[in-house]
Amino acid sequence: MVGGGRGAFIGGVHRMAAALDGEIELVCGAFSSSPEKSKLSGEDLCIDPARAYGSFEEMILEEKKLPESKRMDFVSIVTPNHMHYAPARMALENGFHVVCDKPLCFNIEEAHHLQKLVEETGLLFALTHNYTGYPMVKQARAMVKNGDIGQIRKIVVEYPQGWLTTKVEDTGSKQAGWRTDPSKSGIAGAMGDIGTHAENLAEYISGLQITELCADISTFVEGRLLDDDGNVLLHFEKGAKGVLHASQICAGEENNLNIRIYGTKAGLQWFQMEPNSLIVRWLDKPMEILRTGGGTLYPAAAAHARIPGGHPEGYLEAFANIYRNFAYCVRARLEGKEVDPVYNDFPTVSDGVRGMNFIEKVIASGKSEAKWVSV
Repeated sequence: MVGGGRGAFIGGVHRMAAALDGEIELVCGAFSSSPEKSKLSGEDLCIDPARAYGSFEEMILEEKKLPESKRMDFVSIVTPNHMHYAPARMALENGFHVVCDKPLCFNIEEAHHLQKLVEETGLLFALTHNYTGYPMVKQARAMVKNGDIGQIRKIVVEYPQGWLTTKVEDTGSKQAGWRTDPSKSGIAGAMGDIGTHAENLAEYISGLQITELCADISTFVEGRLLDDDGNVLLHFEKGAKGVLHASQICAGEENNLNIRIYGTKAGLQWFQMEPNSLIVRWLDKPMEILRTGGGTLYPAAAAHARIPGGHPEGYLEAFANIYRNFAYCVRARLEGKEVDPVYNDFPTVSDGVRGMNFIEKVIASGKSEAKWVSV
């Protein structure tokens, strides 16, 4: 693991998710840019002191020296955005698979270089767009792919939060601090942090890529350096159109990611805060509510449901599905076997490149008088 030491939030989420299925063991890490803090974090996590490294460079080079049966199998990068590229690049260059938190990196140039490295090395690369791991998201994707809802016409995806309604970054909040700092977050604030989740979810379920967009980007909190609200009109492949709204100044909202997809036969609706349900609104019959663990679901959904119906599955389990699938694929590589296609399902470096491209185009459109830009 790179990052995720004392005081970090997302590192703990990654560790819990990775450990959930017993497929992955944390064996080493460079948990902080401070060597001392990295060592202390290693103690907290019961890591062998010799493998709690002072830097990711030291970790990658020292692990590479170990026998294949002892060294780490892959690197998980859980740092702020500006620290994704360097460890990901070095890991790939030294033969290690990579899991990386989103967005992929700091800018589109870094993203293209990582994509090239993955293609050249043939190594596995997963990006933790964790909302794709929910069983009912996979059910929605399977229904679209199977033609159950007909040809897609309209996609509406929303991601409102309220935690940055005031200037939280001035209160000492580490999470707000780096997310609103252009030197660490990149050119986008809310649109990079959560807008990319909405973009990825829309493309993942629909199977359609965004071709054009028109964005209205705002910074409502005085003195904030990056956007905290955005509204985007979307054109997709095959003529579908859509709307994406992402905001971190919607007072009172928690984490209300939701999506509606309308085809010629039916509409689908999914809410992240009620993740076990998928609403299906048919054109010619009564509305249905499909439930995780209940009834007959597509194999892609059933394979990612862990417990009997009626028992809530949520954020950590969705995250864990990405790690489990990645572990299965790494294990198959090590053993020279083929993985079951139902588990060969996690966001890749290509999704990361599309996310970075989305960020750049949204910000460009937001600043442009012409508005419509090609993606």
